[in-house]
Amino acid sequence: MKKKVTKIGVLTSGGDSPGMNACVRAVVRTGIYHGLEVFGIMRGYTGMVENDIFKMEGRSVANIIQRGGTILKTSRCKEFFTPEGRKKAYDNLKKHGIDGLVIIGGDGSFRGAQIFSNEYDIPCIGLPGTIDKDIAGTDFTIGFDTAVNTAVEAIDKVRDTMDAHDRLFIIEVMGRDAGYIALHSGIATGAENILIPERKTDIEEVIRQLAEKERRHKLVNLIVVAEGDEFGGANEVGKIIQERLPQQEVRVCILGHIQRGGSPSCFDRLIASRMGYSAVECLIEGKYNVFVGIVNNRMHYTPLNDAVKKKQRISEEWMKIVKILAS
Repeated sequence: MKKKVTKIGVLTSGGDSPGMNACVRAVVRTGIYHGLEVFGIMRGYTGMVENDIFKMEGRSVANIIQRGGTILKTSRCKEFFTPEGRKKAYDNLKKHGIDGLVIIGGDGSFRGAQIFSNEYDIPCIGLPGTIDKDIAGTDFTIGFDTAVNTAVEAIDKVRDTMDAHDRLFIIEVMGRDAGYIALHSGIATGAENILIPERKTDIEEVIRQLAEKERRHKLVNLIVVAEGDEFGGANEVGKIIQERLPQQEVRVCILGHIQRGGSPSCFDRLIASRMGYSAVECLIEGKYNVFVGIVNNRMHYTPLNDAVKKKQRISEEWMKIVKILAS
């Protein structure tokens, strides 16, 4: 029989994403509503290892739902991925009486939660806080909608100057291992080409298309590149194209960490709140060591052991849409 959870800890880990604060708020207030004690863990797993843990009240999360980043801070903790580090973390949780954890983060954070939950008697619930939307088992991740809208807004502004000067712009967006931000922002802004790490880039075909458009005097072209593209991002792609098409005015724009920041969109606030609420409900109901996602507008629960083995895949239909709409 599973023991009753009475004290829960919440942490944010890995890369920050807009909506993490809304999720923390939901966890804290749902936990308090059910009579649980809730503890904030600072700087992700680092706070567990270093005992940087404090009790949270309802007022601890007042006026944060609209803020980007995370009030709990975040980091990547190498020590936690050693047996000695996890033992320290466990001992610190026990000092506070914490018997349940909610981890808001990405794939690496879930791997840590999976290992920890398998070793010790503290159930873990994972929530997908990542702008990359690269976790299988959910249609949405916290922060993706805000990040992609930030990218779209920036690309729209670049397109104005691109059009004024008849230039080819190559814009790099985030996505080291996943091309969803590039795919969505590229389609939404009418990009002629979208280069993502999930698909091998045929640079000769890209150059052929640009040369054909040059012959037709279509000099305004937009290429959106995920930072993890095999050519090493926008700078390398721009260098190759400039060498092969010297008549083109090529400009490179790297959006960078602007995509991580800013006030979360309404959508991200809603799914973060819904997921945070569901995480606490899981702990209360004894549904342990799962990752909480949303599939077809319904809560979806994936065992942590399965969640870390799967990646979200970009469908062939999306790539067909890109090809047709860019022609």
